[in-house]
Amino acid sequence: MSRSAHPAGPRHADVLPEGHYTAPPADLNVLDPKVWSRTVERDERGVATVGGLSVTDLAEEFGTPAYFLDESDFRARCRAWAEAFGKDADVFYAGKAFLSRAVVRWLQEEGLNLDVCSGGELTTALSAGMPAERIAFHGNNKSESEIRTAVEAGVGRIVLDSFQEIVRVAHIAQSLGKRQRVQIRVTVGVEAHTHEFIATAHEDQKFGIALAGGQAAEAVRRALKLDGLELIGIHSHIGSQIFDMAGFEVSARRVVQLLAEVRDEHGVELPEIDLGGGLGIAYTSEDDPREPHEIAKALNEIVARECEAAGLRTPRISVEPGRAIVGPTAFTLYEVGTVKPLEGLRTYVSVDGGMSDNIRTALYDAEYSVSLVSRTSDAAPMLTRVVGKHCESGDIVVRDAFLPSDLAPGDLIAVPATGAYCRSMASNYNHALRPPVVAVRDGEARVIVRRETEEDLLRLDVG
Repeated sequence: MSRSAHPAGPRHADVLPEGHYTAPPADLNVLDPKVWSRTVERDERGVATVGGLSVTDLAEEFGTPAYFLDESDFRARCRAWAEAFGKDADVFYAGKAFLSRAVVRWLQEEGLNLDVCSGGELTTALSAGMPAERIAFHGNNKSESEIRTAVEAGVGRIVLDSFQEIVRVAHIAQSLGKRQRVQIRVTVGVEAHTHEFIATAHEDQKFGIALAGGQAAEAVRRALKLDGLELIGIHSHIGSQIFDMAGFEVSARRVVQLLAEVRDEHGVELPEIDLGGGLGIAYTSEDDPREPHEIAKALNEIVARECEAAGLRTPRISVEPGRAIVGPTAFTLYEVGTVKPLEGLRTYVSVDGGMSDNIRTALYDAEYSVSLVSRTSDAAPMLTRVVGKHCESGDIVVRDAFLPSDLAPGDLIAVPATGAYCRSMASNYNHALRPPVVAVRDGEARVIVRRETEEDLLRLDVG
């Protein structure tokens, strides 16, 4: 690969513009295990490897951009969540983070359940053999056909999100001669410390039925009266990318208070509560996520304490980690196309992907790490902005990061912690071809979601 010289952007912290970064790390060649999957390391040549395979070999075989998913890490995280909560609780993998038929099979083998939030996700789960009773169906506006498919399949629970949906699900279940197990999703008034678009438990947003004003209590009354429904519990989800357990404590307290009100009014103790997901992962070295066993211990203690105070039997707990499982297990590999220094500002590094394979930076102002992975370098660090190839000034992959100042076209760089929401939210903007997902394990790599082709694009264009 060529190493063309070019004038570098700013290198020293005392002359850097304001941005989303800290001082450069002591060694740019170190791959921080906090943000990379567990089998990622550098080989004796300085090339990054995953599952024993070098990124240079993977790029040659599968091309770039591409998502590489560390299957061993994914499975280990599934087991950690299952073991942390034990047999007296349920762990539902949140399929919206990333779902494929291979992932569904891994979940089954590692003992996890699955939640879906669309007919497409439900079809994927059923087609891969996930038992319907291990599926939960979410969504704020499920269509009648989606509900009918779910009820006919025998999904384990449908999470009701509105008064209209209570009636809709009950009518469809009754018409099919079934009694559908359901939970009611409530918004508990907790303001999660996260981005506005991924905070989901305050009242002014689209999900759930508010505790405020007695709406959730009324939803329970209606659900209990309908023959087509078996109300098994209450669901609460307070947001995403959360590190502080305080929000979960407030949420659990308010959900248990509702359970006590239901018991007092109806003489019924609902057997389950679902506290959702939303636990954060490390996108940068500054992030400090909790381990599954810590989360399980904290949630179990919170619920047990609140139930004891209310004189209730402790219900069965469910949780829904998605990002917390798949997020850290994958990285996106890019090839550098151009390196454009802006004197006194930063250096713009353009790659062969962009917002079509990772919209989160543009959508949420998300922060990511990035590393040169096709070699090591002793060059001084330079402040960079990693951008994509799309016709959009907001096409930013990593807003502010330090990379070696000898970075050149043809180098491979990788963004870790892209397992969640990147492929799920990928698009064909500018008619880009969505990248493949390649599972890597024990020296073997296989495509589990293939790269799109131009023929795929034209096949849908029937004009």
